[in-house]
Amino acid sequence: MAIKENAKLNMASSQNGGIVKFFREVKSEVKRISWPSKNDTKKALIAVGVVGLVYIILVGGLDYVSQNLFEFIFKLK
Repeated sequence: MAIKENAKLNMASSQNGGIVKFFREVKSEVKRISWPSKNDTKKALIAVGVVGLVYIILVGGLDYVSQNLFEFIFKLK
């Protein structure tokens, strides 16, 4: 019974100022973030763009080849 009462007290104390406490903790965590430099961000953006472009070309090329292959096979029948 004492355990249930302690749990109720802990729950009640955690709910008091819960939203304010949450935002205070968020603010303190955001201050601890180490943000990348502008140059690092540019390099990452370029890398993502290049990989995306290569992927688009690869998938588009495979789609084009498979489409023409199927059209060729169905014309033979």
